[in-house]
Amino acid sequence: MPDQNLVVIVLAAGAGTRMKSAKPKVLHHLAGLPLVGHVLHTARALEPVQVIAVVRHERERVVETITTMLPDVVIVDQDDIPGTGRAVEVALAALPDGFTGEVVIVSGDVPMLDADTLTALIAEHRAASSAATLLSAILDDATGYGRVIRAADGSLDRIVEQKDAAAHELEVLEVNSGTYVFSVGPLREQLALVGTANAQNEKYLTDVVAMIRETGAVVAAMPVAQPWIVAGINDRAQLGEAAVRMNQLIVRGHQLNGVTIVDPASTWIDLEVSIGEDVEILPGTQLLGATSIERDAIIGPDTTLLDTEVKQGATVKRTDATLAVVGAWASVGPFAYLRPGTILEADGKIGTFVETKNSTIGKGSKVPHLSYIGDTTVGEQSNVGAGTITANYDGVNKAKTVVGSHVRTGSHNVFVAPVRIGDGAYTGAGTVVRKDVPAGALAINVAPQRNMEGWVEANRAGTAAATAAAAGTDTD
Repeated sequence: MPDQNLVVIVLAAGAGTRMKSAKPKVLHHLAGLPLVGHVLHTARALEPVQVIAVVRHERERVVETITTMLPDVVIVDQDDIPGTGRAVEVALAALPDGFTGEVVIVSGDVPMLDADTLTALIAEHRAASSAATLLSAILDDATGYGRVIRAADGSLDRIVEQKDAAAHELEVLEVNSGTYVFSVGPLREQLALVGTANAQNEKYLTDVVAMIRETGAVVAAMPVAQPWIVAGINDRAQLGEAAVRMNQLIVRGHQLNGVTIVDPASTWIDLEVSIGEDVEILPGTQLLGATSIERDAIIGPDTTLLDTEVKQGATVKRTDATLAVVGAWASVGPFAYLRPGTILEADGKIGTFVETKNSTIGKGSKVPHLSYIGDTTVGEQSNVGAGTITANYDGVNKAKTVVGSHVRTGSHNVFVAPVRIGDGAYTGAGTVVRKDVPAGALAINVAPQRNMEGWVEANRAGTAAATAAAAGTDTD
Protein backbone atom coordinates (compact mmCIF):
# COMPACT_ATOMS: atom_id res chain seq x y z
CA MET A 1 0.00 0.00 0.00
CA PRO A 2 1.26 3.53 -0.74
CA ASP A 3 2.61 5.54 2.17
CA GLN A 4 -0.06 8.20 2.53
CA ASN A 5 2.39 10.43 4.41
CA LEU A 6 5.06 10.47 1.72
CA VAL A 7 5.45 12.40 -1.55
CA VAL A 8 8.52 12.42 -3.79
CA ILE A 9 9.47 15.47 -5.86
CA VAL A 10 11.87 14.87 -8.76
CA LEU A 11 13.68 17.98 -10.01
CA ALA A 12 14.15 17.64 -13.79
CA ALA A 13 13.96 21.21 -15.07
CA GLY A 14 17.63 22.00 -15.69
CA ALA A 15 19.27 22.45 -19.08
CA GLY A 16 22.52 20.68 -18.23
CA THR A 17 24.68 22.95 -20.40
CA ARG A 18 27.91 21.23 -19.35
CA MET A 19 26.81 18.09 -21.18
CA LYS A 20 27.24 20.11 -24.40
CA SER A 21 24.35 18.28 -26.00
CA ALA A 22 21.08 18.97 -27.78
CA LYS A 23 19.62 16.23 -25.59
CA PRO A 24 18.38 17.25 -22.14
CA LYS A 25 20.78 16.08 -19.45
CA VAL A 26 18.26 13.90 -17.65
CA LEU A 27 17.61 11.96 -20.87
CA HIS A 28 21.20 10.81 -21.36
CA HIS A 29 21.40 7.05 -20.87
CA LEU A 30 23.13 5.03 -18.21
CA ALA A 31 22.90 1.21 -18.10
CA GLY A 32 20.00 1.22 -20.53
CA LEU A 33 17.85 3.88 -18.83
CA PRO A 34 17.78 7.68 -19.01
CA LEU A 35 19.23 9.31 -15.92
CA VAL A 36 15.82 10.41 -14.77
CA GLY A 37 14.58 6.85 -15.28
CA HIS A 38 16.88 5.59 -12.54
CA VAL A 39 15.55 8.30 -10.24
CA LEU A 40 11.95 7.42 -11.08
CA HIS A 41 12.60 3.74 -10.32
CA THR A 42 13.98 4.72 -6.92
CA ALA A 43 11.06 7.06 -6.25
CA ARG A 44 8.53 4.36 -7.11
CA ALA A 45 10.31 1.85 -4.82
CA LEU A 46 9.55 4.14 -1.85
CA GLU A 47 5.82 3.60 -2.54
CA PRO A 48 4.82 7.24 -2.02
CA VAL A 49 1.25 8.41 -2.41
CA GLN A 50 2.42 10.67 -5.23
CA VAL A 51 5.47 11.40 -7.40
CA ILE A 52 5.77 14.92 -8.79
CA ALA A 53 8.25 15.82 -11.55
CA VAL A 54 9.24 19.44 -12.13
CA VAL A 55 10.20 20.20 -15.75
CA ARG A 56 11.15 23.15 -17.93
CA HIS A 57 14.04 22.71 -20.40
CA GLU A 58 12.96 20.70 -23.50
CA ARG A 59 9.71 20.12 -21.70
CA GLU A 60 7.95 17.90 -24.24
CA ARG A 61 10.86 15.48 -24.65
CA VAL A 62 11.38 15.18 -20.91
CA VAL A 63 7.67 14.77 -20.16
CA GLU A 64 7.31 12.06 -22.82
CA THR A 65 10.09 10.03 -21.23
CA ILE A 66 8.93 10.54 -17.66
CA THR A 67 5.29 9.70 -18.31
CA THR A 68 6.23 6.62 -20.34
CA MET A 69 8.24 5.29 -17.43
CA LEU A 70 5.84 6.38 -14.68
CA PRO A 71 2.36 6.99 -16.13
CA ASP A 72 0.78 8.22 -12.89
CA VAL A 73 3.42 10.90 -12.28
CA VAL A 74 2.22 14.48 -11.76
CA ILE A 75 3.97 16.95 -14.08
CA VAL A 76 4.61 20.50 -12.85
CA ASP A 77 6.18 23.29 -14.90
CA GLN A 78 8.76 25.59 -13.35
CA ASP A 79 8.22 29.24 -14.24
CA ASP A 80 10.77 31.96 -15.04
CA ILE A 81 11.94 32.31 -11.45
CA PRO A 82 15.20 30.32 -11.24
CA GLY A 83 16.41 28.01 -8.53
CA THR A 84 15.65 24.75 -6.80
CA GLY A 85 13.64 26.57 -4.18
CA ARG A 86 11.23 27.83 -6.80
CA ALA A 87 11.04 24.38 -8.41
CA VAL A 88 9.97 22.87 -5.10
CA GLU A 89 7.59 25.74 -4.43
CA VAL A 90 5.60 25.12 -7.62
CA ALA A 91 5.63 21.39 -6.90
CA LEU A 92 4.07 21.94 -3.48
CA ALA A 93 1.03 23.44 -5.18
CA ALA A 94 0.37 20.01 -6.73
CA LEU A 95 0.36 18.09 -3.44
CA PRO A 96 -2.74 16.05 -2.59
CA ASP A 97 -5.38 18.03 -0.75
CA GLY A 98 -4.83 18.01 2.97
CA PHE A 99 -1.38 16.41 2.74
CA THR A 100 0.53 16.81 6.03
CA GLY A 101 3.35 14.26 5.72
CA GLU A 102 6.93 14.30 4.47
CA VAL A 103 8.29 15.45 1.13
CA VAL A 104 11.37 13.73 -0.32
CA ILE A 105 13.24 15.89 -2.84
CA VAL A 106 15.61 14.24 -5.31
CA SER A 107 17.43 15.44 -8.42
CA GLY A 108 16.80 13.89 -11.82
CA ASP A 109 20.53 13.67 -12.54
CA VAL A 110 21.55 11.54 -9.51
CA PRO A 111 21.10 8.00 -10.86
CA MET A 112 23.07 6.01 -8.28
CA LEU A 113 20.89 7.01 -5.33
CA ASP A 114 19.08 3.88 -4.18
CA ALA A 115 15.85 3.24 -2.33
CA ASP A 116 17.61 1.74 0.71
CA THR A 117 19.55 4.96 1.27
CA LEU A 118 16.41 7.07 1.00
CA THR A 119 14.48 4.71 3.25
CA ALA A 120 17.16 5.13 5.92
CA LEU A 121 17.01 8.92 5.48
CA ILE A 122 13.23 8.94 5.92
CA ALA A 123 13.48 6.69 8.99
CA GLU A 124 16.07 8.97 10.62
CA HIS A 125 13.96 12.03 9.83
CA ARG A 126 10.89 10.50 11.43
CA ALA A 127 12.71 9.04 14.43
CA ALA A 128 14.20 12.43 15.34
CA SER A 129 10.95 14.30 14.63
CA SER A 130 12.98 16.54 12.33
CA ALA A 131 11.57 19.27 10.19
CA ALA A 132 14.35 18.86 7.63
CA THR A 133 16.94 16.13 7.02
CA LEU A 134 19.42 16.12 4.17
CA LEU A 135 21.87 13.63 2.73
CA SER A 136 25.45 14.82 2.80
CA ALA A 137 28.73 13.43 1.53
CA ILE A 138 32.32 13.88 2.65
CA LEU A 139 34.64 14.49 -0.31
CA ASP A 140 38.37 14.74 -0.76
CA ASP A 141 37.75 17.80 -2.94
CA ALA A 142 34.55 19.73 -2.29
CA THR A 143 35.08 22.36 -4.98
CA GLY A 144 31.83 23.42 -6.59
CA TYR A 145 29.52 21.98 -3.95
CA GLY A 146 27.40 23.64 -1.27
CA ARG A 147 29.05 23.16 2.11
CA VAL A 148 27.31 21.67 5.14
CA ILE A 149 28.09 23.99 8.05
CA ARG A 150 27.63 22.45 11.47
CA ALA A 151 27.27 24.16 14.84
CA ALA A 152 29.77 23.67 17.64
CA ASP A 153 27.77 20.75 19.00
CA GLY A 154 27.89 19.00 15.60
CA SER A 155 24.30 19.68 14.67
CA LEU A 156 23.40 21.06 11.26
CA ASP A 157 23.46 24.85 11.17
CA ARG A 158 23.13 25.83 7.50
CA ILE A 159 24.19 25.16 3.93
CA VAL A 160 26.40 27.64 2.07
CA GLU A 161 26.71 27.55 -1.70
CA GLN A 162 30.22 27.62 -3.18
CA LYS A 163 29.88 31.15 -4.61
CA ASP A 164 28.54 32.54 -1.34
CA ALA A 165 30.97 30.78 1.02
CA ALA A 166 33.64 32.52 3.10
CA ALA A 167 37.23 31.31 2.94
CA HIS A 168 37.00 29.23 6.12
CA GLU A 169 33.72 27.68 4.91
CA LEU A 170 35.37 26.59 1.66
CA GLU A 171 37.70 24.40 3.73
CA VAL A 172 34.74 22.25 4.81
CA LEU A 173 34.69 18.86 3.04
CA GLU A 174 31.13 17.84 3.94
CA VAL A 175 28.80 18.84 1.12
CA ASN A 176 25.10 18.93 0.45
CA SER A 177 23.94 16.24 -1.97
CA GLY A 178 20.73 18.03 -2.94
CA THR A 179 18.59 15.22 -1.50
CA TYR A 180 16.21 16.11 1.33
CA VAL A 181 13.30 15.04 3.48
CA PHE A 182 11.12 17.90 4.72
CA SER A 183 8.03 17.93 6.85
CA VAL A 184 5.65 19.70 4.54
CA GLY A 185 4.39 22.36 6.98
CA PRO A 186 7.76 23.96 7.83
CA LEU A 187 8.89 23.59 4.21
CA ARG A 188 5.87 25.42 2.85
CA GLU A 189 6.06 28.21 5.45
CA GLN A 190 9.75 28.99 5.06
CA LEU A 191 9.97 28.51 1.31
CA ALA A 192 7.52 31.36 0.83
CA LEU A 193 9.99 33.66 2.61
CA VAL A 194 13.09 32.76 0.57
CA GLY A 195 14.45 35.49 -1.68
CA THR A 196 17.04 35.67 -4.47
CA ALA A 197 19.68 37.88 -2.82
CA ASN A 198 22.68 35.67 -3.59
CA ALA A 199 25.48 35.32 -6.12
CA GLN A 200 23.29 33.32 -8.49
CA ASN A 201 20.14 35.45 -8.13
CA GLU A 202 18.26 32.21 -7.56
CA LYS A 203 15.74 31.01 -5.02
CA TYR A 204 17.86 28.51 -3.10
CA LEU A 205 16.18 25.54 -1.49
CA THR A 206 19.23 25.34 0.79
CA ASP A 207 18.21 28.61 2.50
CA VAL A 208 15.16 26.86 3.92
CA VAL A 209 17.30 24.64 6.15
CA ALA A 210 18.77 27.54 8.14
CA MET A 211 15.42 29.31 8.25
CA ILE A 212 13.72 26.23 9.70
CA ARG A 213 16.51 25.88 12.28
CA GLU A 214 15.96 29.48 13.34
CA THR A 215 12.37 28.62 14.27
CA GLY A 216 13.70 26.13 16.79
CA ALA A 217 12.75 23.04 14.81
CA VAL A 218 15.15 20.10 14.38
CA VAL A 219 17.26 19.94 11.21
CA ALA A 220 19.85 17.26 10.49
CA ALA A 221 22.34 16.01 7.93
CA MET A 222 23.05 12.30 7.37
CA PRO A 223 26.31 11.48 5.56
CA VAL A 224 26.17 8.65 3.03
CA ALA A 225 28.56 5.73 3.31
CA GLN A 226 30.01 6.29 -0.17
CA PRO A 227 30.01 9.69 -1.96
CA TRP A 228 29.28 8.13 -5.36
CA ILE A 229 25.79 7.21 -4.15
CA VAL A 230 24.74 10.87 -4.37
CA ALA A 231 27.00 11.98 -7.23
CA GLY A 232 25.23 14.13 -9.80
CA ILE A 233 25.94 13.90 -13.52
CA ASN A 234 26.96 17.26 -14.98
CA ASP A 235 29.18 16.37 -17.95
CA ARG A 236 30.16 13.45 -20.17
CA ALA A 237 33.18 12.59 -18.04
CA GLN A 238 30.99 12.15 -14.96
CA LEU A 239 28.52 10.13 -17.04
CA GLY A 240 31.33 7.79 -18.08
CA GLU A 241 32.53 7.40 -14.49
CA ALA A 242 29.00 6.61 -13.34
CA ALA A 243 28.61 4.08 -16.14
CA VAL A 244 31.71 2.19 -15.02
CA ARG A 245 30.60 2.24 -11.39
CA MET A 246 27.07 1.08 -12.13
CA ASN A 247 28.26 -1.64 -14.48
CA GLN A 248 30.57 -2.97 -11.78
CA LEU A 249 27.62 -3.20 -9.41
CA ILE A 250 25.40 -4.88 -12.01
CA VAL A 251 28.07 -7.40 -13.00
CA ARG A 252 28.82 -8.24 -9.39
CA GLY A 253 25.13 -8.75 -8.69
CA HIS A 254 24.87 -11.32 -11.49
CA GLN A 255 28.04 -13.05 -10.34
CA LEU A 256 26.63 -13.43 -6.83
CA ASN A 257 23.47 -14.88 -8.38
CA GLY A 258 25.35 -17.71 -10.08
CA VAL A 259 26.50 -16.25 -13.41
CA THR A 260 30.08 -16.79 -14.61
CA ILE A 261 31.47 -13.57 -16.06
CA VAL A 262 34.98 -14.26 -17.26
CA ASP A 263 36.11 -10.65 -17.74
CA PRO A 264 33.97 -8.12 -15.84
CA ALA A 265 35.93 -5.18 -17.24
CA SER A 266 34.94 -5.94 -20.85
CA THR A 267 31.39 -7.06 -20.07
CA TRP A 268 28.60 -4.48 -20.09
CA ILE A 269 25.15 -5.33 -18.80
CA ASP A 270 22.14 -3.01 -18.70
CA LEU A 271 20.08 -2.73 -15.56
CA GLU A 272 16.97 -4.51 -16.88
CA VAL A 273 18.79 -7.56 -18.30
CA SER A 274 17.91 -10.88 -16.67
CA ILE A 275 20.36 -13.82 -16.56
CA GLY A 276 19.77 -17.31 -15.21
CA GLU A 277 22.06 -19.48 -13.12
CA ASP A 278 25.06 -21.20 -14.68
CA VAL A 279 25.14 -18.88 -17.68
CA GLU A 280 28.67 -18.17 -18.89
CA ILE A 281 29.46 -14.70 -20.25
CA LEU A 282 32.72 -14.49 -22.21
CA PRO A 283 34.83 -11.34 -22.75
CA GLY A 284 33.72 -8.47 -24.94
CA THR A 285 29.99 -9.04 -24.42
CA GLN A 286 27.28 -6.37 -24.20
CA LEU A 287 23.83 -7.33 -22.92
CA LEU A 288 21.50 -4.42 -23.50
CA GLY A 289 17.90 -3.35 -23.00
CA ALA A 290 15.48 -6.05 -21.89
CA THR A 291 17.67 -8.97 -22.95
CA SER A 292 16.97 -12.21 -21.07
CA ILE A 293 19.21 -15.26 -20.93
CA GLU A 294 18.11 -18.57 -19.45
CA ARG A 295 20.31 -20.96 -17.49
CA ASP A 296 23.22 -22.90 -18.99
CA ALA A 297 23.58 -20.60 -22.01
CA ILE A 298 27.01 -19.45 -23.21
CA ILE A 299 27.24 -15.91 -24.56
CA GLY A 300 30.29 -14.45 -26.30
CA PRO A 301 32.98 -13.63 -26.78
CA ASP A 302 32.52 -10.35 -28.66
CA THR A 303 28.73 -10.46 -28.70
CA THR A 304 26.08 -7.72 -28.48
CA LEU A 305 22.48 -8.61 -27.65
CA LEU A 306 19.76 -5.96 -27.52
CA ASP A 307 16.23 -6.86 -26.36
CA THR A 308 16.99 -10.47 -27.24
CA GLU A 309 15.79 -13.72 -25.63
CA VAL A 310 18.23 -16.61 -25.30
CA LYS A 311 16.71 -19.85 -24.08
CA GLN A 312 18.29 -22.57 -21.95
CA GLY A 313 21.59 -24.03 -23.07
CA ALA A 314 21.93 -21.97 -26.25
CA THR A 315 25.32 -20.78 -27.50
CA VAL A 316 25.72 -17.34 -29.06
CA LYS A 317 29.24 -16.53 -30.26
CA ARG A 318 30.57 -13.34 -31.90
CA THR A 319 27.07 -12.23 -32.81
CA ASP A 320 25.06 -9.02 -33.06
CA ALA A 321 21.36 -9.54 -32.33
CA THR A 322 18.43 -7.18 -31.84
CA LEU A 323 14.85 -8.16 -30.94
CA ALA A 324 15.60 -11.80 -31.67
CA VAL A 325 14.79 -15.12 -29.99
CA VAL A 326 17.33 -17.95 -29.75
CA GLY A 327 15.79 -21.27 -28.79
CA ALA A 328 16.92 -23.83 -26.26
CA TRP A 329 20.21 -25.55 -27.11
CA ALA A 330 20.42 -23.64 -30.38
CA SER A 331 23.70 -22.32 -31.81
CA VAL A 332 24.42 -18.90 -33.28
CA GLY A 333 27.62 -17.60 -34.85
CA PRO A 334 30.37 -16.85 -35.07
CA PHE A 335 29.91 -13.62 -37.02
CA ALA A 336 26.13 -13.82 -37.28
CA TYR A 337 23.79 -10.83 -37.56
CA LEU A 338 20.27 -11.38 -36.18
CA ARG A 339 18.02 -8.47 -37.06
CA PRO A 340 14.59 -7.79 -35.51
CA GLY A 341 12.02 -10.53 -35.89
CA THR A 342 14.48 -13.41 -36.02
CA ILE A 343 13.29 -16.55 -34.23
CA LEU A 344 15.60 -19.54 -34.07
CA GLU A 345 13.79 -22.46 -32.52
CA ALA A 346 15.21 -25.21 -30.31
CA ASP A 347 18.29 -27.09 -31.52
CA GLY A 348 18.56 -24.85 -34.59
CA LYS A 349 21.63 -23.19 -36.01
CA ILE A 350 22.43 -19.82 -37.53
CA GLY A 351 26.06 -20.07 -38.47
CA THR A 352 29.04 -18.13 -39.73
CA PHE A 353 28.41 -14.92 -41.67
CA VAL A 354 24.64 -15.40 -41.74
CA GLU A 355 22.22 -12.47 -41.62
CA THR A 356 18.58 -13.01 -40.73
CA LYS A 357 15.62 -10.68 -40.51
CA ASN A 358 11.93 -11.21 -39.74
CA SER A 359 12.37 -14.95 -40.13
CA THR A 360 11.62 -18.13 -38.20
CA ILE A 361 14.08 -21.01 -38.40
CA GLY A 362 12.26 -24.12 -37.19
CA LYS A 363 13.27 -26.72 -34.65
CA GLY A 364 16.50 -28.46 -35.57
CA SER A 365 16.89 -26.51 -38.82
CA LYS A 366 20.19 -24.99 -39.89
CA VAL A 367 21.44 -22.05 -41.90
CA PRO A 368 25.13 -22.86 -41.50
CA HIS A 369 27.01 -20.12 -43.35
CA LEU A 370 27.29 -17.23 -45.80
CA SER A 371 23.56 -16.62 -46.22
CA TYR A 372 20.90 -13.91 -46.05
CA ILE A 373 17.50 -15.08 -44.84
CA GLY A 374 14.82 -12.38 -44.79
CA ASP A 375 11.03 -12.57 -44.44
CA THR A 376 11.27 -16.34 -44.39
CA THR A 377 9.81 -19.30 -42.55
CA VAL A 378 11.83 -22.51 -42.42
CA GLY A 379 10.19 -25.67 -41.09
CA GLU A 380 11.74 -28.35 -38.90
CA GLN A 381 14.96 -30.31 -39.53
CA SER A 382 15.79 -28.50 -42.78
CA ASN A 383 19.22 -27.45 -44.01
CA VAL A 384 19.73 -24.29 -46.03
CA GLY A 385 22.87 -24.56 -48.14
CA ALA A 386 25.85 -22.21 -47.98
CA GLY A 387 25.56 -18.94 -49.84
CA THR A 388 21.76 -18.93 -49.98
CA ILE A 389 20.00 -15.62 -50.57
CA THR A 390 16.30 -14.90 -50.15
CA ALA A 391 15.49 -12.21 -52.70
CA ASN A 392 12.63 -10.77 -50.67
CA TYR A 393 12.39 -7.24 -52.10
CA ASP A 394 11.34 -6.32 -55.61
CA GLY A 395 12.09 -2.64 -55.21
CA VAL A 396 8.59 -1.82 -54.01
CA ASN A 397 7.25 -4.62 -51.80
CA LYS A 398 8.62 -7.28 -49.48
CA ALA A 399 7.53 -10.87 -50.15
CA LYS A 400 7.80 -14.06 -48.13
CA THR A 401 9.71 -17.28 -48.67
CA VAL A 402 8.47 -20.52 -47.10
CA VAL A 403 10.78 -23.52 -46.78
CA GLY A 404 9.15 -26.69 -45.50
CA SER A 405 10.39 -29.35 -43.11
CA HIS A 406 13.17 -31.84 -43.93
CA VAL A 407 14.23 -29.76 -46.92
CA ARG A 408 17.80 -29.84 -48.27
CA THR A 409 18.77 -26.88 -50.41
CA GLY A 410 21.98 -26.71 -52.40
CA SER A 411 24.79 -24.21 -52.11
CA HIS A 412 24.53 -20.81 -53.75
CA ASN A 413 20.76 -20.81 -54.14
CA VAL A 414 18.58 -17.75 -54.68
CA PHE A 415 14.95 -17.95 -53.59
CA VAL A 416 13.02 -15.24 -55.46
CA ALA A 417 10.06 -14.44 -53.22
CA PRO A 418 7.22 -15.09 -53.03
CA VAL A 419 8.10 -18.74 -53.31
CA ARG A 420 7.34 -21.95 -51.42
CA ILE A 421 9.53 -25.07 -51.16
CA GLY A 422 7.56 -28.09 -50.08
CA ASP A 423 8.37 -30.59 -47.35
CA GLY A 424 11.16 -33.02 -48.13
CA ALA A 425 12.19 -31.17 -51.31
CA TYR A 426 15.75 -30.72 -52.58
CA THR A 427 17.32 -27.99 -54.69
CA GLY A 428 20.52 -28.27 -56.69
CA ALA A 429 23.63 -26.18 -56.29
CA GLY A 430 23.47 -22.78 -57.97
CA THR A 431 19.70 -22.96 -58.43
CA VAL A 432 17.58 -19.83 -58.74
CA VAL A 433 14.14 -20.82 -57.46
CA ARG A 434 11.50 -18.62 -59.08
CA LYS A 435 8.44 -20.82 -58.68
CA ASP A 436 7.09 -23.14 -56.02
CA VAL A 437 8.77 -26.51 -55.52
CA PRO A 438 6.37 -29.39 -54.75
CA ALA A 439 6.95 -31.62 -51.74
CA GLY A 440 9.57 -34.24 -52.45
CA ALA A 441 10.71 -32.65 -55.73
CA LEU A 442 14.23 -31.74 -56.86
CA ALA A 443 14.52 -28.24 -58.26
CA ILE A 444 17.45 -27.48 -60.57
CA ASN A 445 18.23 -24.96 -63.27
CA VAL A 446 19.14 -26.91 -66.44
CA ALA A 447 22.09 -25.15 -68.01
CA PRO A 448 24.54 -27.58 -69.69
CA GLN A 449 28.20 -26.87 -69.06
CA ARG A 450 30.15 -25.98 -72.22
CA ASN A 451 33.95 -26.40 -72.37
CA MET A 452 35.72 -24.37 -75.09
CA GLU A 453 38.95 -26.28 -75.74
CA GLY A 454 42.07 -24.18 -76.38
CA TRP A 455 40.42 -20.89 -75.36
CA VAL A 456 43.27 -19.78 -73.05
CA GLU A 457 46.02 -20.36 -75.61
CA ALA A 458 43.98 -18.51 -78.26
CA ASN A 459 42.89 -15.58 -76.17
CA ARG A 460 45.53 -15.22 -73.47
CA ALA A 461 48.72 -16.07 -75.34
CA GLY A 462 51.90 -15.34 -73.42
CA THR A 463 50.30 -15.36 -70.02
CA ALA A 464 51.23 -17.62 -67.12
CA ALA A 465 47.87 -19.30 -67.54
CA ALA A 466 48.64 -20.12 -71.17
CA THR A 467 52.03 -21.53 -70.25
CA ALA A 468 50.50 -23.66 -67.50
CA ALA A 469 47.77 -24.85 -69.85
CA ALA A 470 50.31 -25.91 -72.50
CA ALA A 471 52.28 -27.90 -69.97
CA GLY A 472 49.32 -29.17 -67.98
CA THR A 473 47.22 -32.26 -68.11
CA ASP A 474 43.52 -32.87 -67.74
CA THR A 475 42.17 -33.50 -64.23
CA ASP A 476 40.64 -36.90 -63.79
